[in-house]
Amino acid sequence: MGDAAAAQAPALLSARGVHKTYSFGAIPVEVLRGADLEVVQGEWVAVLGSSGSGKSTLLHVMGGLDKPDRGRGEICFQGAPIATTHGARLDAYRNRDIGFVFQFYHLLPELDVLENAMLPAMVGNWFPWLGTRADEARDSARALLESFGLGHRLTHRPAQLSGGERQRVAIARALANTPKVLLADEPTGNLDVKTGEGILDLLSERHARGLTVVMVTHDPAVAARADRVVKLTDGRVEVAFEIER
Repeated sequence: MGDAAAAQAPALLSARGVHKTYSFGAIPVEVLRGADLEVVQGEWVAVLGSSGSGKSTLLHVMGGLDKPDRGRGEICFQGAPIATTHGARLDAYRNRDIGFVFQFYHLLPELDVLENAMLPAMVGNWFPWLGTRADEARDSARALLESFGLGHRLTHRPAQLSGGERQRVAIARALANTPKVLLADEPTGNLDVKTGEGILDLLSERHARGLTVVMVTHDPAVAARADRVVKLTDGRVEVAFEIER
C-alpha cells in the first residue's frame, strides 16, 4: 500500500503526539518525545531506528502493554482512544485485536508447541478447557502450526526446537485469535540471516492475505520487506518513505 493510498484511508491504529518517560532511580528518561504514527488496514509498516531510539517502547504503547505519559499523547484503534478502555475491554484489545511477536519468543517451557499456540485463545476462558472452546482452539492452533511446517513438532517442548522453529510457534500463537494487527518487535533479531529470511517470508505471506503488520527493527534489509518505513530518532518519527518494488 503506497503513501497516497495510506493518506486517503482512515487509520486502523495510530499514535498521536506520544510521550513516554521512565524513571531510573531519581533520573527521568524521556524515551518518546511526541511520536506520531498512523497505520491503515492491510499495511506493513517498519519502524527503523538504532538501539535506544524508542522503537520497542512505541510498539508496547501502541499495543496497550504500556501507557503514554498522562495527558501527553494517545493511542487510537479504529478511531477510538484505547485509554478509554479498561478491564476486560483492554484485555480483549491486547488479546484479540492485537497480536505480539517478540525477539526472544517468550514461549512457556512447561507447555508443548500446540499448547503454547493455543494459549491466547484460552486466556480468560479457563473453564471451557474441557469443552468445545478448547477443541476449537486446539484445531485452529494445529492448522496454523501445520501451515508453518511444524505439524511434526506439536508435542515437542520449546527447548527441543531450533530458534527459527520457536519463532514460528510464537507467530502462530500471535495469530491464534486472528488479530487485526500484528506487532513484531525485532522478530528476526535473534536468528541467523537464512532463518530470519524464512520468518520474513512467513510474515509476507500473512501480510499478502490482508494482515496489518507493524514491525520494529534496526536492520534496513529487514525493514525493506515492508510497504513503508518510518525512522524513529530521539523518540520522534523523523522520516517516512515508501518501499519501491
